Amino acid sequence: MYQQFRCSIILASASPRRKELLAEAGYKFTSVIPNIDESAFPIERYTTCEYAKQLALAKAKSVAEKHPDSLVIGADTVVDFDGQIIGKPADAKQAQQITKKLFSRAHKVITAVAIVRLNDGTELVESDSTTIYPKKLTAEQIAEHIKGGTWRDKAGAYAIQETGDEFVEKIEGSLTNVMGLPMELLQRLLTTIVKI
Repeated sequence: MYQQFRCSIILASASPRRKELLAEAGYKFTSVIPNIDESAFPIERYTTCEYAKQLALAKAKSVAEKHPDSLVIGADTVVDFDGQIIGKPADAKQAQQITKKLFSRAHKVITAVAIVRLNDGTELVESDSTTIYPKKLTAEQIAEHIKGGTWRDKAGAYAIQETGDEFVEKIEGSLTNVMGLPMELLQRLLTTIVKI
């Protein structure tokens, strides 16, 4: 299923979900937290896909600068609600507002994946999109979700692997994309690099 690489692979992320997905697919890698200032990428300047791609690429490049011989994988997940970019909530109040909005009708989860290796100029970045059809949540369910705290550090204030059937009616597209690392897309990009 996966390719073996002579060079090392680095995941430019602290996300436990991304680490799990990469490990479950059989990849051997290390994880390094990228050092980027997300405020340098004003949301209003980009479409949803462009925003996710810019951040994924910035994350990969920030780690690649110190590891030029490694294949560095960066990823960024955002939610698209009628063209509006929904990122991570800053606090419980914002998480509640986001949850009420997103669980009123269908929305898209977009994850961009960037692969960078500086020593040979490798730079690939693409995105995947999955449509989420949510269940209608009661005020009590929303309050319970906010109280539980699982919204922290999650684009759209929820994680499908933690809320699952409780929140979601159905999805169209990649489940791993919603979880933060579209493995089908990643595998395709890595295969491209092997062939180069």
